[in-house]
Amino acid sequence: MTPEVLRQLAEEWIPFNKVLGVRAVHIEPSDVLLEVGYRDELIGDPVKRALHGGVISALADTAGGLAVWSALDDGRARVSTIDLRVDYLRPGKQEDLRAHATLVRVGKTVGVSDVRLFHPSDEKATIATGKGVYAIRIVKDQLGGE
Repeated sequence: MTPEVLRQLAEEWIPFNKVLGVRAVHIEPSDVLLEVGYRDELIGDPVKRALHGGVISALADTAGGLAVWSALDDGRARVSTIDLRVDYLRPGKQEDLRAHATLVRVGKTVGVSDVRLFHPSDEKATIATGKGVYAIRIVKDQLGGE
């Protein structure tokens, strides 16, 4: 699957990603960097003003799935989450959030990725880590008309 098709998938074709405001910063085979721009609606703790854990896990899941998808050559391939583990290490600030996902393994029916989430203002301070396990299946129609 081409990086452009994956960008469209991340930013345009999945309605939830559009609501969340997912942007593809970098996509290449087995390596994906996504971002969600900060807005007040993403706050989960109104006292501490910390990002909602669902925003963090959703971005981790999207990045992890795209890392698996990016390694697949068949435009008919579809990826869906089997399992997602997220470890929240520190509160997310009122800033943009990034997720860097790398492929651990891809087989015929299952792919695995690791994800690290952080703010661009302090890339070394990990907010959360994740591991995603994804089902891979082949359907009749190709994404992006390939």
